[in-house]
Amino acid sequence: MTPEKAAEVQASDRVHWRDEEQGRPRRRSSRPPPPSRSSSVDSLAIRSIHSRRPVDPALTLPIQYRTVSFQIEESKGRDRAELARVANTAAKDLADLEWHVISPSDVAERLVTSADNGLSEEQARRRLAEYGRNAPSPPKTNRIATIFGYFFKGFGGVLLTGSVLVFVSWKPLGQPPALANLALAIVLLAVFFIQAAFAMFQDWSTSRVMSSIKDMLPESCQVTRDGQLVQLQADMLVPGDVVSVKAGNKLPADLRFIAISSDAKFDRSVLTGESRPVAGTVDHTDSNYLETHNIGLQGTHLIIGSGTGIVVATGDRTVFGRIASLTNEPQVKMTTLEKEVLYFVLFICVIMFIMIALVLILWGTWLRRDYPNYINVPTLIVDCVSVAVAFIPEGLPIAITAGLTITANMMRKHKVLCKSLKTVETLGSVSVICSDKTGTLTQGKMSLSDCSIGSKNVSVEALNNKNLKSSQDSKSLSPFIQLGALAALCNAAEMDASQSEAPIEQRNIFGDATDTAILRFSESLAENNVGYYRACWQKVFELAFNSKNKFMIRSFSVARREALASTLGDESTESFVDGDLLLTIKGAPDILLGRCSRYVSPSGELMPLDDEAAATFESIKNIYSSQGKRCLLLARKILPAATIAGLEPGTSKYEEAMTEVAKTDLTLVGLVAIVDPLRPEIRDVVSTLRGAGVRIAMVTGDFALTALAIAREAGIVSCVNVDTADNLITTSNRRDERIQDSASASDEAEEKKNNNSGGGALVISGPELTRLSDGQWRLLTEYEEIVFARTTPEQKLRIVREFQQENVVAMTGDGVNDAPSLKAADVGIALGSGSDIAMEAADMILLETFSSVVVAVQYGRVVFDNLKKVIAYLLPAGSFSEFWPVMTSVIFGLPQILSSFLMIIICCFTDCAAATILSFEKPEADVLMRRPRNVKKDRLVNWQLILHAYGIIGMTETLASFAMSFWYLERNGILFRDLWFSFGRLPPYVTQDFYNQKLAEASSIYFVNLVVMQWFNLMATRTRRLSIFQHPPVFNKETQNLYLFPSILFALAMAVIWIYPPAIQSVLGTAGIPVEYWFLPFTFGLFIILLDEARRFWVRKWPQGLVARAAW
Repeated sequence: MTPEKAAEVQASDRVHWRDEEQGRPRRRSSRPPPPSRSSSVDSLAIRSIHSRRPVDPALTLPIQYRTVSFQIEESKGRDRAELARVANTAAKDLADLEWHVISPSDVAERLVTSADNGLSEEQARRRLAEYGRNAPSPPKTNRIATIFGYFFKGFGGVLLTGSVLVFVSWKPLGQPPALANLALAIVLLAVFFIQAAFAMFQDWSTSRVMSSIKDMLPESCQVTRDGQLVQLQADMLVPGDVVSVKAGNKLPADLRFIAISSDAKFDRSVLTGESRPVAGTVDHTDSNYLETHNIGLQGTHLIIGSGTGIVVATGDRTVFGRIASLTNEPQVKMTTLEKEVLYFVLFICVIMFIMIALVLILWGTWLRRDYPNYINVPTLIVDCVSVAVAFIPEGLPIAITAGLTITANMMRKHKVLCKSLKTVETLGSVSVICSDKTGTLTQGKMSLSDCSIGSKNVSVEALNNKNLKSSQDSKSLSPFIQLGALAALCNAAEMDASQSEAPIEQRNIFGDATDTAILRFSESLAENNVGYYRACWQKVFELAFNSKNKFMIRSFSVARREALASTLGDESTESFVDGDLLLTIKGAPDILLGRCSRYVSPSGELMPLDDEAAATFESIKNIYSSQGKRCLLLARKILPAATIAGLEPGTSKYEEAMTEVAKTDLTLVGLVAIVDPLRPEIRDVVSTLRGAGVRIAMVTGDFALTALAIAREAGIVSCVNVDTADNLITTSNRRDERIQDSASASDEAEEKKNNNSGGGALVISGPELTRLSDGQWRLLTEYEEIVFARTTPEQKLRIVREFQQENVVAMTGDGVNDAPSLKAADVGIALGSGSDIAMEAADMILLETFSSVVVAVQYGRVVFDNLKKVIAYLLPAGSFSEFWPVMTSVIFGLPQILSSFLMIIICCFTDCAAATILSFEKPEADVLMRRPRNVKKDRLVNWQLILHAYGIIGMTETLASFAMSFWYLERNGILFRDLWFSFGRLPPYVTQDFYNQKLAEASSIYFVNLVVMQWFNLMATRTRRLSIFQHPPVFNKETQNLYLFPSILFALAMAVIWIYPPAIQSVLGTAGIPVEYWFLPFTFGLFIILLDEARRFWVRKWPQGLVARAAW
């Protein structure tokens, strides 16, 4: 679109789209003026506020506003004058919008579309080329702040400060200037830029991974094109498209509703911050475009009901897009893992500053006075910088980001999509998974297995038998034909018209799994097909199924009386007169059975539903439930015209009247049993997760018997005896009584141990949850196997929150009723086949099978394990072994046996590469045989890891390197006893040049010894509990990490480059070393591997022993 044309479109939305379609110049509309409205720029004023919470721009609008007026969250640094300018611009644009005040027919006329047939493909193609895809522009970013962060986040500031200080120590403080100090300063500066470059690359790599994850979750919607209902990607929508939405859908664009169910409600909290749903209407309810209920705003969700709307804005021209273009990218809060790392870095920095202060104090109070020629000011500065570089693990920030990104990428390959990197870290500590049943544990491919008329139960397979269907005994078949007709009418699913010739089993059906199964049953069973019945009956009212009501209502007026007999039977047909309505209802038997006063008998007669008949239906329902089948009741009622006389369809009073008349005097037509087979992998998944110490609680809306049967089949419940709510309450009361009689806390703990808590199985229904006390809830969450039945969304949310008191909770689900609990859980997990609102609320999405949750938990633990390995690898050589050469030089007067320059090389080159490679480590075989991490106790860096890194590996590497270096000096005639407390004084038997040369060689030996020993430490650190033979680095695809060997070669190349070239030797004071000093460290390295193998064997052999408790 050209700038001129864009400006013209922005100036007004009152343009005839017909002119565009016919290729004529645009002109102003000549239609009558629209109804007057009071909206103005002032009523849509935008003003800046400080929001209490940021909104993720990848998932929601990165601003917040409330109705009546916008309140946009802006970054603190935004210029107020600029904010006012863009605010006024947006307000004027929104004030011009009037789609809400004109009639649906006027909307269709102006957009040159048809409410019934939608756009033609040719129209859609031209508009897509003209107005672009329905996608918002990327959020604005502050490039300067971003680049600044690349350089100074992490340890960039320390490196730059160190470089500047060393430059100063070279000149002007250096007298004469030491060339080695200049080289050290240049290297520090180079590392500063290299770290920034890597941060840029990592940011680009991470954004590419997350972008590819989002691309794997395309949003689709149902659109009418050329009179056919088709599935279309949301970004292909254009103004004028007719879109159908149902409960759970996210609105793909700004819509003007032309048809809406009376119970339709929208969640606008993503925009308004208000959790109260907003009712949908066809007529405008407010002159303010943002408050009226007949406009559906992009990004909001339909939580109940269904509707149809015409697209009036796409992309940046939606309300979502207009405001998003005015805002900056919001700040992201620190994750738990980042806080852990920050805690560790602060710990290291405190020690570093203490050691630097110690060096300064010793120099100022002792060395400067007693040994004035030993350490001058430039040398002191270099020593302090060396201490800083030695203590700070420069490779850690890189390893963290790389580890999370690498793990997210690996999970993506297993079809597990993490919408944010913080999800990866939380998964490792999940101890409870609350799982929905339908579509999560089961396949979501529902089918009817049985149906019953009165006491007669018949399998659907038998009903579909040709001989039975063609039987001449129409009287015996009449009740089943009525059931099929009712199943076709009281159904929100729609068949794909383009597949009308395909077999029923293969036809695509738009609708939820339950309605789809019932519609297939109706199409296969009914005397006439679904289309016939829907043509004979005209819908006048619909109340969609929801998890609170647990039923669906549809009312019809008759359009063709020829369908009366097959729909109602002979007896009811006689009483049906013109003007009457047919109310159909479908839902849970426990809700609807008490509303029925009659039922259709197997012979087709209407019989009174007395206690005996009710008990029969209750028994049939229990039989279905015990077999793991879902049972639904279908009923009807004839409404005389006088019942609803004077009420207008679509109004709230009409809905109230329909809901009221559906409470009594219903005619029960039949019960149907729906089977939803378990996913084939579920039993293995449950077994694996339980072995990993993760409890699985099933949370479903099904009856307790159904839920228990499926839980047993899935392996969630294995106990023979299962407690009920009464057992729970009795146990809780008994415990409370005994605790009151107890004299100490130990008695309370013992009582808790002796009771049923912490084990056993429990089945409890939603209504029973409402009468539990806080103490009973605590006891409930201690059961090992739990099934929650007949739960509402509010109860699911309460369940998650109760478990969160002592656990890290993941929630899996795919429906609208799962969304609140998905959002509240520590990790919300949705299925890729689930509703839009569920995927929006979730943190992680499983694209394929539920078994991917095992992979997710596994990799969540791997991230934490690998980060511990990175730290355990970096600390021995990159901190401990570098620190002691400086301190022994200052305290004991020994020559600094490792030069400051070589310290930098170890921290920033030889160790950093290998540390990053540890992020590619595969899960250890026992990672799913351990209990989940306790987030309150298991720290990233604990005393066990410090003991291992400093006290065992660090001490071994330090002593071995000191021994090798001073042994080399002894072999060349420089005795250790003459260096002890020498403070720079040469032994009388050596010359200065000889001493400097041998000291340079000894320093290089110390460096090489550390580099080689770190290769073996790298191999040892790969596993925390398993032997290297159980988790080999090669020849096993499940455990190998082939990147290890290139990192070793890189470290070798770095060592050779920095100590052998003569030009570098003369500047940096390094030197070549005898060849045997390359191979002698291998013996020390083998000792490290054998020592760590012994430790791991002890941990595996005696997991409760002292060594195991001290293991990192």
